[in-house]
Amino acid sequence: MEEKSRSLSVQKTDYDRVEWYVTDDEGKVVENLKGMYEPASAELHLEGLKKGEYNLLLLGIRGQGEEDGAVIHRLRDETDEWITFPSDLRRPLSAEYFYSRTPFSVNAVKGPAGEEETVAFSQNVMLRRIVGRVDFSLSFNNVYVRNAVVSQKARLEEGRFYTGLSGNGNYVGETGRFAQELDLSSATSYLFLPAVSGSSLRGEVEVCTRGYRGDQVRRVFVFDSVSVSANRIGQIHTSVDHPDDSQGLMYFTEEAYREGDYQRILQDGEPKEVYADSRQRSFNTSRPLQANVAEDGRLHLRFYSPRELRKVLVKARIPSAENEFFNLAYFESLPAFADFYQEMPLLLREGVYQTESGRYITLSRFEKEELRNMELKIEADDAYWDKLQKIKHGWNVSFNLYGGDPDKADGGPAGNWMGIRPVHCREAVALFINFTYMIDMPEHEEILRANEDRLYGNGGVGDKVTADVVLKQMRQERSLSVGLVYTGNNVYGLGGGSVFGAWQGGWFNHYTDTYACEVMFHELGHVMGYSHSSAFTYGPWAQELMNRFYVTHIHEMPVDSPDYLNSKNNPNKY
Repeated sequence: MEEKSRSLSVQKTDYDRVEWYVTDDEGKVVENLKGMYEPASAELHLEGLKKGEYNLLLLGIRGQGEEDGAVIHRLRDETDEWITFPSDLRRPLSAEYFYSRTPFSVNAVKGPAGEEETVAFSQNVMLRRIVGRVDFSLSFNNVYVRNAVVSQKARLEEGRFYTGLSGNGNYVGETGRFAQELDLSSATSYLFLPAVSGSSLRGEVEVCTRGYRGDQVRRVFVFDSVSVSANRIGQIHTSVDHPDDSQGLMYFTEEAYREGDYQRILQDGEPKEVYADSRQRSFNTSRPLQANVAEDGRLHLRFYSPRELRKVLVKARIPSAENEFFNLAYFESLPAFADFYQEMPLLLREGVYQTESGRYITLSRFEKEELRNMELKIEADDAYWDKLQKIKHGWNVSFNLYGGDPDKADGGPAGNWMGIRPVHCREAVALFINFTYMIDMPEHEEILRANEDRLYGNGGVGDKVTADVVLKQMRQERSLSVGLVYTGNNVYGLGGGSVFGAWQGGWFNHYTDTYACEVMFHELGHVMGYSHSSAFTYGPWAQELMNRFYVTHIHEMPVDSPDYLNSKNNPNKY
């Protein structure tokens, strides 16, 4: 009789290792068989089987069993131990383990030529997990308490588990008392061998949260009698009861803010119809962080800044309900150019809030119409914020295409202008924050007074201008519509009245390049009303005093480095 290869189809899955044996009807391992398992087709090919009844034993491992100390033993009989684990294993399993025992037959039939041949009865072989899984879940009554979680752990304090499996599928061995701490921040599902008869998991879940002032709260919740069975999922759910559940403060940790996927303004790809519309994108440099209640009742923060702001506290006052400001929201970090919208708990439920004097007040749920007159103010424990607060004489800044088209590769030049892009708008924010900070620096005032005899107006060197006049002109609130200058006509800057523009190199190099700053201050001289006959354009104010002061004092400015924006390496520049 011709010997032929027989195949059995195995449940297809991504096993990293497959072990198999064939046993006879007495449970003895059949020797001298040839076989090969093909992972791609999930087929087991066998040679050397005779007519009879058999069992196919399969062991599948997904993952690295050696990390669990798993040892696979050779079988001679189905009652032998096949896979074992250390009895002192004190942690969940890293890999998944699957097992099946499938009966099959080999029968004798007549072939086409009348000869007798053996044929394997083909069927799918289904493996099932020999391990159990335990899933932990937590629910919070207050989303901002959930945002403030520092750590969440489970401590397993009771439970005994089997340590192995025999060839016939019976569990063997027993661990000692199992004790383990699990980090639920990194994983919430864990694998175990089944618990021995009469044993179950017991333990506790610990949740630690932080408050926005740095305090921490630790809560412990006990769980009991959780079953761990093969191919089953045990659930341990903890409803976190927390003393801050009644708090109305919106607390955003850095992780919570990232998870919220809040938008940003003036980002690459923002439509020109948005950033070049002063109704949608404009700010005063003395108020770069704008806060208001949106039409739909959401809290809205918009930040015109190349730098993040840390430890931001938003306070509110509702005249109809409370005379004192109370803490409404806290941000561990507010990103550069943040555009934050979020529904407030004030519109959802009753809440407890802390006032500026330290009192705790309870405010009932409001309708959005009742918040129209809510006042907001902002505090931040950040040196950067301290510098922004020193900008007392802000200028209003918006952005203008001046006929250019930023969607075209060459900027769609129109006269001396080309389409400004967000990469340039962000630099304009940096420049004018720095400029309006500079005008109130004592060192800046000193250099003007020390060089007062070199300042002259449109009438030439005899038309003297005092330092007090220059300071008043620089500190006068102005509104500028900022654009990008086209250099094809050998023009590098444009300014006058409410118009201000510079070429791309000027926007990118104003931090360290005195020529770039000279062009900027030349055009600012025009904005202040001075002509080319004055010291404020082609003269010492723009070409020596201001440009050099800005560059040499950049480390003292609010935006003290080009690295925040890294515009020179931006792929969306011209």
